[in-house]
Amino acid sequence: QVHLAESGGGLVQTGGSLRLSCAASGRTFTSEVMGWFRQVPGKEREFVAAIRWSGGRTYYADSVKGRFTISRDNAKNTVYLQMNSLKPEDTAVYYCMADRNPSVIDPTSYVYWGQGTQVTVSS
Repeated sequence: QVHLAESGGGLVQTGGSLRLSCAASGRTFTSEVMGWFRQVPGKEREFVAAIRWSGGRTYYADSVKGRFTISRDNAKNTVYLQMNSLKPEDTAVYYCMADRNPSVIDPTSYVYWGQGTQVTVSS
């Protein structure tokens, strides 16, 4: 079992920045890929970014490329999502998800996820 705990959400104005954190605990060796997804009411969960613990390869949705950066701290078992130049359309609940070998952009292929953290961008 892998436990994921997100933090760092909040309210920010358009153009502002936030950094989300996802701390993983438990059987973390079973979670090679860590991903960030987001969801707004009435819509499906949407891929944002992902990273591999081994090698650090990163993946981004087109909508966040150049604005968001995903990184990891292997020693702390923590993944970060630095979000810059935030827009109102970035408003969502952000979820950290993990799996050994998921289809990176498909949220249904991840076994573990956290409770989510709300990000609200005001216009």
